[in-house]
Amino acid sequence: MADRDKGPRKVTSFDVARVAGVSRAAVSRAFTPDASVSPKTREKVYQAAKELGYRVNYLARSLTNKRSDLVGLVAAGLDNPFRTLQIEHLARVLLARNFRPILLPTSPEADTSTVIGQLLHYAVSGVIVTSDAPPTEICEQCAAEGVPIVLINKGNDIPFVDRIISDDRMAGHLAASHLIDCGVRKPAVMAAPAISYTARRRSEAFVARCKQLGVEPEFLHLKINDYRSGYDAAAGLAASGIDGLFCANDYLACGVIDRVMQGRGRDDAPPLSIIGHDDIPQASWTAYDLTTIRQPCDVQAEKTVDLLMSRMAEPDLTARVEFTPVTLIRRRTA
Repeated sequence: MADRDKGPRKVTSFDVARVAGVSRAAVSRAFTPDASVSPKTREKVYQAAKELGYRVNYLARSLTNKRSDLVGLVAAGLDNPFRTLQIEHLARVLLARNFRPILLPTSPEADTSTVIGQLLHYAVSGVIVTSDAPPTEICEQCAAEGVPIVLINKGNDIPFVDRIISDDRMAGHLAASHLIDCGVRKPAVMAAPAISYTARRRSEAFVARCKQLGVEPEFLHLKINDYRSGYDAAAGLAASGIDGLFCANDYLACGVIDRVMQGRGRDDAPPLSIIGHDDIPQASWTAYDLTTIRQPCDVQAEKTVDLLMSRMAEPDLTARVEFTPVTLIRRRTA
């Protein structure tokens, strides 16, 4: 009676080994990435595990190995659709490589020690820090603890910390060239360069390219690169004479479009040419049909995890920087 009250006995790796007809060590190898085990043995183990309902306890394994299969994803600005897309691609690639992503949202107001403590408490195998995810202390502390780190679209140069960077300079050049080719005579760039490395690089490249083409652009400074900032800042565009606008990201551009299109028909074109950046899903919606610069999340994710895994294998490698390409996507707004 007492045994029934305890519920069903938990299936162990020894049970799997018995049903599969292999050793306990073979079961362990079958569930360990890159471990040496024959395809036939692995299949027998997986089939037995499925029949018995066995699940590997990765956290318990981490206590034994002094490391887990967890990879920390540190991200800020999750209201931006691009960040959601970026995290989704990273998570998919990590899962495909037999890692388990753990998302740690942060912000400028976040307690740095709490985030660092969470990363180290779970004995993460590595950390990926996305653009605008502050602060730098997270990267420095984890690097000091020997935790492999890859930064995406961040300018911080930290020893033994690798970076993946979108080609923001090309993005600024493409946006400026396209607007002026469209006949724009008074271009402007809208961004919050103080808080964003990528916004700063894109804006600087846009201004430089406009000047190369003999046009003096305006710089519309914002505090945040978000929808509301774009919506609010667009109020004065009609009176400014600006006829072409490059926004630091699509989220910002969507706010601009919604403001300038108030009172107009859905099929009307905006009264000025607008280009965004990122190519978020909303950019292709009929309400926006936004010309933009595509930043390939899938390519970034693959390269990021490649760097992370190589850093795990060789912790003392010199810090590396890899760039990912951008593409102009032409739609109705420019």
